[in-house]
Amino acid sequence: MQSTLLSAYGEARLPRYTSYPTAPLFSAAVDENVYAGWLSTLSPGEPVSLYLHVPFCRSMCWYCGCNTTISARDEPIASYLDVLRREIEMVASRIGRRQPVKHVHFGGGTPTIMKPAQFIALVHLLRDRFDIVDDAELAIEIDPRTITREMLAAMRGSGINRASLGVQTFDWKVQQSINRIQSLECTAETVAALRRVGIKRINFDLIYGLPNQTVQSCVETVTTALTMKPDRLAVFGYAHVPDVKKHQRLIDAKVLPDSATRVEQTVAIADALVAAGYRQIGLDCFALPNDELGVAQAARRLRRNFQGYTSDNCEALIGFGASAIGKTKSGYVQNEAVIGNYSTRISAGRLATARGYRLTTEDRGRAAIIERLMCDFEANLTEICARYGLDHAELTDGNERLSRAFDEGLAEMDGNILRVQSKHRFLVRVVAAAFDSYLERSPRTHSKAV
Repeated sequence: MQSTLLSAYGEARLPRYTSYPTAPLFSAAVDENVYAGWLSTLSPGEPVSLYLHVPFCRSMCWYCGCNTTISARDEPIASYLDVLRREIEMVASRIGRRQPVKHVHFGGGTPTIMKPAQFIALVHLLRDRFDIVDDAELAIEIDPRTITREMLAAMRGSGINRASLGVQTFDWKVQQSINRIQSLECTAETVAALRRVGIKRINFDLIYGLPNQTVQSCVETVTTALTMKPDRLAVFGYAHVPDVKKHQRLIDAKVLPDSATRVEQTVAIADALVAAGYRQIGLDCFALPNDELGVAQAARRLRRNFQGYTSDNCEALIGFGASAIGKTKSGYVQNEAVIGNYSTRISAGRLATARGYRLTTEDRGRAAIIERLMCDFEANLTEICARYGLDHAELTDGNERLSRAFDEGLAEMDGNILRVQSKHRFLVRVVAAAFDSYLERSPRTHSKAV
């Protein structure tokens, strides 16, 4: 029954629910003036999180779904960083004080494409304009193929205490198929170098569903990854959307695993990691029991944001850089995605906000249900509805997606608790989608359910 349902939903297009409502619902109705108002309402002592997007890489990985630009030269990167610094100063001035910060995440692209001195200066600016608390997590994404010894030293000297390494797969044939050749030695040397400079918390990103990938090669990649003992592993299903990401047309769709094989791959990866002592965190993350994610999950404090599963409990996330997404209690905002447009706005003294979404009370209630399902595989519908003043019956009565989930055994009601059956945890997005009132507007923009 489990494999039948997994296969049946394998082609379904559903959001990953790193936000609700999801980004396709953002519009220009939320602009720079709206965002400026939201920034001004942040409570003085309320910690926030910061995300900085550096949209540059040295080469294009054909599977990539990120907003990035290929640059062999350093000048465009330096120019972009100048604009990024101006944005940081502008946003900080709109807030009007050094807001406390608990989490900082450098993403991309390849944020370590910066020169060490540029990175040090950027972190110094953040510390000058914000109050980064002593126990804050400062995380950065790394391409092991391009990291340098000097950059590692700069990261450690700037307070970086978590590094996320793009691994994807160790299968050479698959690496050729996605234009990302990265040897085991390269990855292992980077892990060892990080630990030598004192950056002990290490994440790996793995992908299944890649061209020419097999169940066996997925398990072999996990086995190899475990020799380096990462604290966390994020395991994502490849989303093939060549109409949106033109470079994905370079991937031969004929050698992509079918839905049934994708199911086998994700199950095999999960089984191998759990057998090795990792806890499955939500849908697609695995962590050692003493890692912050494992602790947060055990305490029912796990959250979900644009970086995936997190122990970050800040209500506000401030995004910097082209295409960066942020959130306040009032709603979501996203910067201009095109670097030129982003730079033009900032250079003119304007916030880079291009679109966003103003949350309603109903949105917040639905978002709370979806987040708890995605994090805990259960949600107390009565408690959440009472908290947001929602009518329980209006959310559930006549809800065809939810009724189907009950009929197929994906979920059940236990008193006030809606619970996803543990054997069907890979289909949690199917149950969460039952509370998404906007889903039918843009189903093709989302990834496969498995």
